[in-house]
Amino acid sequence: MSTTPKIALVAGASGLIGGLLVQALIEAPDYSRVFALTRRPLGREHPKLANRIVVFARMADQLKGMTVNEAFCCLGTTRAAAGSDEAFREADLDAVMLFARAARAAGATRFVVVSSVNANSDSKNLYLRTKGEMEEAVATVGFPSLDIMQPSLLLGSRKEMRPLELVGTLLAPLVNPFLTGTRESLRAIPAATVAKAMIGAARRGGRGVYRHTYSAILQLSELKAHQAIPVAQQPRK
Repeated sequence: MSTTPKIALVAGASGLIGGLLVQALIEAPDYSRVFALTRRPLGREHPKLANRIVVFARMADQLKGMTVNEAFCCLGTTRAAAGSDEAFREADLDAVMLFARAARAAGATRFVVVSSVNANSDSKNLYLRTKGEMEEAVATVGFPSLDIMQPSLLLGSRKEMRPLELVGTLLAPLVNPFLTGTRESLRAIPAATVAKAMIGAARRGGRGVYRHTYSAILQLSELKAHQAIPVAQQPRK
């Protein structure tokens, strides 16, 4: 694996996973620079970190001239927070695609994105259908390597804890052990683990499209700089 320090581009850096990911990238020895794209200032400083304030509709123009190695996408919201079906799709599909295209134009050869367990473009559920459509759309952008994280309920401290998430957080230690076999992918997982797994996926290498659920996310989260592990899941187009 290459030992040349890499430049990372992150969207959604102000969110739960995004904030943890930025911190992990800053601490990672194999990354020399982290560009964090947000709509408002992050309010944090570090020699490795460059916070770019962007308007997603104009992102392509705002990022012209930038060169990066890898792009990480943590964009996402809920239907309730967005306020309408259209606003939700703008955040979870349209904004992701704008970022993906801008990242590819900036030279990113690997794209790592957070989706959801059971994402399916044919689902009757708006959230799962939109996530499935996003996965399919990003796969058409042309990244040599695409890693899709498909976690279930995320465990972690948010500024505004959603009621169902609070209940899930309390029940997760009791419920997770009973989710085995084909239901293992439904286990709740710490957001910090997903953030580390995103970096692990980039470190793992491998060309193609990969989807990672609970067990693979755990494995990738343990991958350190300049290590390699067997690919647990075959590329899925």
